[in-house]
Amino acid sequence: MRVVLASASPARARLLSDAGVAHDVIVSNVDEDAVVVARGWTTAFDVAGGLATAKAQDVAASIGTGHLVIGCDSVFDIDGEIHGKPATTAQARARWERMRGADGVLYTGHHIIDTTNGREVARVASSTVFFANPTDDEIDAYIATGEPLRVAGGVTIDGLGAPFITRIDGDHSNVMGLSIPTLRVMLLELGIPWPVLWSTDQSHP
Repeated sequence: MRVVLASASPARARLLSDAGVAHDVIVSNVDEDAVVVARGWTTAFDVAGGLATAKAQDVAASIGTGHLVIGCDSVFDIDGEIHGKPATTAQARARWERMRGADGVLYTGHHIIDTTNGREVARVASSTVFFANPTDDEIDAYIATGEPLRVAGGVTIDGLGAPFITRIDGDHSNVMGLSIPTLRVMLLELGIPWPVLWSTDQSHP
């Protein structure tokens, strides 16, 4: 059984590899904005979970049996407002004006499909992220790196944004885009113990 990650996120791929799970990457063709509008999702929980399902189902439909497809999506909630990746540097700057010295909740949707028997399981994990109070110059320098434009919430805990995060309540890997503990529980629901996925070939991607 081959694991397939239905995501283009390097952080998610790295999390799986670091956990000893060999996998392939197949990016879905889901138009995220169109799906959210069509379904009428209005909460970060629903958006993260719904898009994870859409991505997994899209990829699963394109491949044969013998695969475990993992779809994920992360959305940041700040004071009840949904925030994905900032579209512009101005948007990233405005986001950081709200986030510094405050906190928000990062929701990551997970959806697994066993293409051999058609069984599916879905869960949404959440982690509360507490931010430092960086100076204007620090924020400008961080945004200039381009990193905030590539991730939900406009900050990464495993990259240049790490110094601006003071605490996390919840799973650390969830903030990086894929909760490994949540994934293990989901696999157990499908009757698949986590050690089955361990690979001795740590070079696969």
